Amino acid sequence: MARPIAGKFVMRTPEEKERIVLEAVERGVTRTAEARGVDPRLLYRWIAKYRAAGVGGLKSQTGKRGGGNPLAGLRNKKNKTREEELELEVLRLKVEVERLKKGYRVKGGGRGKEYVTTKGSNTKS
Repeated sequence: MARPIAGKFVMRTPEEKERIVLEAVERGVTRTAEARGVDPRLLYRWIAKYRAAGVGGLKSQTGKRGGGNPLAGLRNKKNKTREEELELEVLRLKVEVERLKKGYRVKGGGRGKEYVTTKGSNTKS
């Protein structure tokens, strides 16, 4: 089932969330949820976070997850410093070493990229 476009995924500031939470405590969760267009389950989560950590608990955690490659955006950067270029080269070489340890190497690039096993071939150049 498709999600409605209008009114969904509205980003609210912690202060807006606080006002909604305080209103829900006064008037009731169901009534406030209907009036503000918020899912009641979400409102209960906001109330729990507000009670646990105050306004700070209502801050959005979108995009705050760890992981990923911190150098991913650096590859397409136009004016790289020498240090950034060296970091990318080190990263590229580390990836190549790990691939060779697993027994394959990459031949070509882009859509024509293929993974070739190194079993039985001399990897020393």
